[in-house]
Order: sequence, then C-alpha cells, then structure tokens
Amino acid sequence: MKPEQIEQLFTRGDGQFAFARWGRPIAPNIFGVEDETLKVVKGALEAVAVLADHKMAETDMELGSNLMMFFFSDWAELLDVTGMERLVPDLGPLVARLQAADANQYRFFRFDEDGAIKACFVFLRMDEKLAAMDAQALALSQIVQSYLLWSDTAFRDQSPLAIVGETTILRPDISEVIRAAYDPVLPSAATDPSHALRLFARMQVGADQ
Repeated sequence: MKPEQIEQLFTRGDGQFAFARWGRPIAPNIFGVEDETLKVVKGALEAVAVLADHKMAETDMELGSNLMMFFFSDWAELLDVTGMERLVPDLGPLVARLQAADANQYRFFRFDEDGAIKACFVFLRMDEKLAAMDAQALALSQIVQSYLLWSDTAFRDQSPLAIVGETTILRPDISEVIRAAYDPVLPSAATDPSHALRLFARMQVGADQ
C-alpha cells in the first residue's frame, strides 16, 4: 500500500484528515445477539486485539463498557432504550435521519483529551443485507471499523475483508495498517496528512521483521 492510499483511508468526504486509535483497553459489551453469535463477535475482538497488540479489559474505569454493539431490527427501538439519549447526542433527530436514509449501520465515537478513541457505539439494524452475511464476516468487519477512526469513505467501494477459499479473512493491507497504527512510537491521534507517511514507514519496518 502506497502512502497516498493510506492517506485516503483517513481522509473524510469533506477533505479533512483524521486519524485516531484507542488510547485505553477495550471493554466490550454486545446487546441483542444469541450466545453463538456472541462467541463469534468476541472471537473477532480477540483476533483484532492480537493483531494490534492492544489490550482488552472486563470494565473501563470511567465508562464501565467503552465499546457497545447493538443488534436490532428497527431504528425506532433505540428510542426505547433507557439511557441511550445520554450515550448518543440528539438521538431523536439521528434516528429520523437513519430511517430516512434506510441505513443499516452507524458508528459513533468519543475521544479523550489527547484525541484518542475512548468509546465507540456500534448500531446494526439487521436488514436483509446484514442478515444474509456470514456471522464471522459481519463481526470481523464491524470490529475492524471500530478499531480506528477510518474515513467515512474508506470501505465504501471495497470491504476490509477478503475471501480465501471458503474462509473470510482481513485483507493483508488493512492488517498492516492496523498493526502500524498501534505502534507505540506513533501518536494516538493526528490531523495532519503527513501521518500517512509515518504509518507507511512503520509498515515497512514491520515487513522487514
């Protein structure tokens, strides 16, 4: 992957470059799935944690759970969840926009004083498209998209996943970006496009090891 390709992964549709990784251990909580699916999601979490060499925790000292994933069938269900309006600002108007757009997923991040990710809320409306996905592919895709502040257009034309035989895996180039992004020599957040060059350099170091 070339530096300009890395830059595009973190350049939003409005032209702003924004990179952020988690600055604390991830303490997940998943709602709305059966035990078998829960195991798949936890497996995806553990796999990406190993890839990024990032820690997971049972609880977050400040928030309790800092990565929440909600699976449901209708956006209106969010309005009935006690305390949801405290997690997501302007919940009512947001739900209306998502309904109007016929969206099937939404991610909302919170950041600490250094710009690092401190919380992520993932909402998945299980429409026909998402319901038809393999559970492992859906879980891995969502976890990957929650591990960094990717551009809103990063995976619009190409999934972060690839299929090898009958197995769904994370694309090798995206794996390299995640591994480099969590290199401790790099900052947890950046708004200068030159950060893509630093990521590229760390990817080269990783390839040579």
